[in-house]
Amino acid sequence: MQWLAALLLAAAELVNAQDGNTTAPFPNATYSNATSPDPATSPTSGTAFSPPYYPSPWGSGTGDWASAYGRARAFVGQLTLLEKANLTTGVGWQSERCVGETGAIPRLGFRGLCLQDSPLGVRFTDYNSAFPAGVNVAATFHRGLAFARGQAMGQEHRGKGVDVQLGPVAGPLGRAPAGGRNWEGFSPDPALTGIMMAQTIQGIQGAGVIACAKHFILNEQEHFRQAPEEANYGVIINDSLSSNIDDATMHETYLWPFADAVRAGVGSIMCSYNQINNSYGCENSQILNYLLKGELDFQGFVLSDWQAQHSGVGSALAGMDMSMPGDVLFNSGTSYWGPNLTVAVLNGTIPEWRLDDMATRIMAAWYYVGRDQSQVPINFDSWTLDTFGYQHYVAEEAFGLVNEHVDVRAEHSDLIRQIGSASTVLLKNNNSALPLTGRERFTAVFGSDAGGNPLGPNGCPDRGCDNGTLAMGWGSGTANFPYLITPETAIQNEVVSNNGVFQSITDNFAGTQILSLASQATVAIVFVNADSGEGFINVDGNVGDRNNLTFWQGGDVLVQNVSAVCNNTILVMHTVGPVLVGNYSENPNITAILWAGLPGEQSGNSIADVLYGRVNPGAKLPFTLGAAREDYGTDVLYIPNEGTGAPQVNFTEGNFIDYRAFDIANITPVYEFGFGLSYTTFSYSNLRVSKLNVSSYTPTTGVTSAAPVLGSSANDTSQYQYPSNFSAVPLYIYPYLNSTDLEAAANDSDYGSSNSVPAGAQDGSPQPRLAAGGAPGGNAQLYDVLYQVEATVTNTGSIAGEEVAQLYISLGGPYDPQVVFRNFERLSIQPNSSATFHADITRRDISNWDTNAQNWVISRSPKTVYVGSSSRNLPLSGILP
Repeated sequence: MQWLAALLLAAAELVNAQDGNTTAPFPNATYSNATSPDPATSPTSGTAFSPPYYPSPWGSGTGDWASAYGRARAFVGQLTLLEKANLTTGVGWQSERCVGETGAIPRLGFRGLCLQDSPLGVRFTDYNSAFPAGVNVAATFHRGLAFARGQAMGQEHRGKGVDVQLGPVAGPLGRAPAGGRNWEGFSPDPALTGIMMAQTIQGIQGAGVIACAKHFILNEQEHFRQAPEEANYGVIINDSLSSNIDDATMHETYLWPFADAVRAGVGSIMCSYNQINNSYGCENSQILNYLLKGELDFQGFVLSDWQAQHSGVGSALAGMDMSMPGDVLFNSGTSYWGPNLTVAVLNGTIPEWRLDDMATRIMAAWYYVGRDQSQVPINFDSWTLDTFGYQHYVAEEAFGLVNEHVDVRAEHSDLIRQIGSASTVLLKNNNSALPLTGRERFTAVFGSDAGGNPLGPNGCPDRGCDNGTLAMGWGSGTANFPYLITPETAIQNEVVSNNGVFQSITDNFAGTQILSLASQATVAIVFVNADSGEGFINVDGNVGDRNNLTFWQGGDVLVQNVSAVCNNTILVMHTVGPVLVGNYSENPNITAILWAGLPGEQSGNSIADVLYGRVNPGAKLPFTLGAAREDYGTDVLYIPNEGTGAPQVNFTEGNFIDYRAFDIANITPVYEFGFGLSYTTFSYSNLRVSKLNVSSYTPTTGVTSAAPVLGSSANDTSQYQYPSNFSAVPLYIYPYLNSTDLEAAANDSDYGSSNSVPAGAQDGSPQPRLAAGGAPGGNAQLYDVLYQVEATVTNTGSIAGEEVAQLYISLGGPYDPQVVFRNFERLSIQPNSSATFHADITRRDISNWDTNAQNWVISRSPKTVYVGSSSRNLPLSGILP
């Protein structure tokens, strides 16, 4: 048994190195060899500057928003100043039953809007579904499933009485592979994320609920996102981090999916905690006024992330439309808006047309998705699962029925199971080790990730632990599980139904027992995971962002121990994103590897469907799996680099993230973006490119109409006081004034300062239209189809399967990535049969952003189209004529 003792000693050493994720962090955010060749991407720390842009563009009802705007203006035209302030300001954290609620307008029978997490289900309630995470949806490369998931989530939010679902996510995009909330979004590729954003939004809003695209923008890590949060961890900074970026990278990578969201008609967008070029996201006029409402012609409303508002007048003039949750700090009872918004309009600091626009945008989104037809009473309470409780939780007032336990799940478990299996990526399958038959003589399952959480599936608040199988990350982007089917349970059911032998060990550190059982097994299935989440929760020393890219809970030791004694070891990975898979791709005893991501409540059934061949895997990696952390070129900034000043994260890599970084550095990944195997095989042939006759691009010109003024409020301050005999709920945010003296009512030491009103911010006269704007998503001609591409994909195997054919383009310029992903189609093909891949190439797809012209241009560089099965396997190519 000396070999066993030696193996266990090596395992113990590896556990000490891996468990707890204590790898020393890289003290920067871009590795020295990963800087973009474009000199414009190299700002100096502390000098990045976001230029002002005023006034805030007013909604015009362009595109298919005209009817909604007509109705919204008619509604807002009836409102008093107090009612408009109430509509735009949240009532405070835990003051009502949703995570965010605006004030009501009782005179018109209008309740406050209910805003509720999350991007994968209804947070803080019961009898709801727990859907697969966004990263899994991206791995399906299936537009229809993305839409169906959005629609199902929208139906569940609608059934609970929610008006605004706080999702989907395009920020973080996934710049740093260790970023804590990457899994809430889709992919570090902007085109794939944009497509999935649009489909999800259309699904949610088709169900009659307003979607909220978030977090706008460059919210790429959890560390240093909020100074008070950092203080809880002993880190003292005066301001949130600044994400510093050049104009071209902003447009070509990070703004891209938000443009798709706006074009899809998203009703709301959430501004983020971080600064962008040293200006806070929720008061950055360049980002909100110029890019979002000007260039992208966004018609909906901008709401703050919770406690992301840092000013009153400044945020309103810079383009924010709704304050969430309304109080300055949770349960402070004070607000930047509320009564201060009333004051700012009365003293002329904020023009009333701006408040009218804020209210109109909110109501336009409400009508746009049909909330007037689909709204039901709020029937849950975010702060308790008890049936009875306080209506005003933090104030402990109005005790009564708060949770009606309405079951909104319908038959969504079938869809969840389908997405789980359709998003499982087969990375390795030596000698057709998979699919299993279910009749294997002895099946053994290993890993804590195969079993349940001893505390129950919801035993850790907001899923803030890594106990048991991983089916979602942690933080506000979560939902309660109605149940969680574990891999251990599903595989046991499969084996026992065939009268086989099944045993499992879910203690990763039971070394002796693991080796003994693995040596007996005909097939050993090992489950490992890597978790992450939001920065307000610290799990095993990981403050939202992961400290490294290794497996958790001694996962690497587990894999090595099992595979050392079983020559048919199958590795299943439940991870939030990229992980280091070591030499497992080459280890002959590891016969198959699957990435299963975060599959939601049906986790075990979904993986069993793939393992046992009921589903032929067709998913593709939505990110790259590299051999070393440094290969990605980009990382989380873990150490403040400006003393107590705002940490500076310089995006000097430009557009070169994920596969683009590997390509430019000529680094071979372990498994590349877009890679995924099937139980059958496919070939590609017969590329055909057709150029369409389309008119040339015309920049948008002209001017807007003047800002609509929907009412004029009297300046008699006595009209805005608390009503007589009014009983205020403690800590509740109201629009009323507590003094007829505006300065006293404001209680602001900077009251009357001329610095609070930037030049042009109050100008409601017609404004020049932006050349790259003119329609939701930007200039409508950007979406003209210039080329149509077809190719033949043949199933050369013996069983039916699905293949994701992918289209990439080389833009050809000296600063461009080698290729950029642009389109895809998931094809279902019978054996020995062929299907035709179809894809459009739009003007935007082959354009670069010209900073000087402030517009998109097609460069003179030659453009090449590629079609294939992954970013590194592109057998078909052709020059675009």
